[in-house]
Amino acid sequence: PVSSGINGSAIENFSCVIYNISLMNCTWQAGKDAPGDTQYFLYWKNSRYDDVMECELYIKDENGRNTGCRFQNVRIETEKAYFLMNGSSKDSLIQ
Repeated sequence: PVSSGINGSAIENFSCVIYNISLMNCTWQAGKDAPGDTQYFLYWKNSRYDDVMECELYIKDENGRNTGCRFQNVRIETEKAYFLMNGSSKDSLIQ
């Protein structure tokens, strides 16, 4: 679900790929109408009952904005995983 905030500020084209069983790379693009100072933070967990893990190593674009993440030692234990993207800006709410 998308929360309230500036329309067009939510990330786009979110994707994750798992390599060699335990490495997961996720990428996304900033929302087309996100303010310039918007920063995104990625969290994930295996199940509703697991602890949330924040990205260990963010990939940044030329402006220093997080546009990807590398997770190491990932264990996928079920067919579902849960992801949360949190966006922040000093001027506005981000979807």
